[in-house]
Amino acid sequence: GLVFPDWAYKAESSPGSRQIQLWHFILELLQKEEFRHVIAWQQGEYGEFVIKDPEEVARLWGRRKCKPQMNYDKLSRALRYYYNKRILHKTKGKRFTYKFNFSKLIFLSCPLWDTRCPGTGSLCHPPAMPPAMPSQLVPSVLLSRRVLAEPLAWHWGPRHPRHPETPEK
Repeated sequence: GLVFPDWAYKAESSPGSRQIQLWHFILELLQKEEFRHVIAWQQGEYGEFVIKDPEEVARLWGRRKCKPQMNYDKLSRALRYYYNKRILHKTKGKRFTYKFNFSKLIFLSCPLWDTRCPGTGSLCHPPAMPPAMPSQLVPSVLLSRRVLAEPLAWHWGPRHPRHPETPEK
């Protein structure tokens, strides 16, 4: 299954539970072969997807949220909440078609990644992804808890002995 970054979950009232957000649920469905008949990526448009069976997607979302009365009208209202946040937008002229703004999602996520700097124990925050980042890397960054296994220069503070801007002693 998919593993989302820590910032992707919001705490629920019951202790220890983590509830997935709608846009993460959609990404989850898009990654699974078994749901290609209800939702799928659009060919040729990076980040664009089409909901082939809106009522089935709504039913699946309702089941996940324990809300049996969920329908596409309610689900689409929830999707519209993401328009202002620029997480995704409706594709004009195409029914049930939306497009993720992956660069916005990564930009929103960066300040909240819980990554420990090697040897310091303090939190490190990677910079926002550059706009020219290769598009094929974006979903894999979004869907992983750690950006890189090996530390890079941006993990280290300017006083860290291995930071590139630290003068040689």
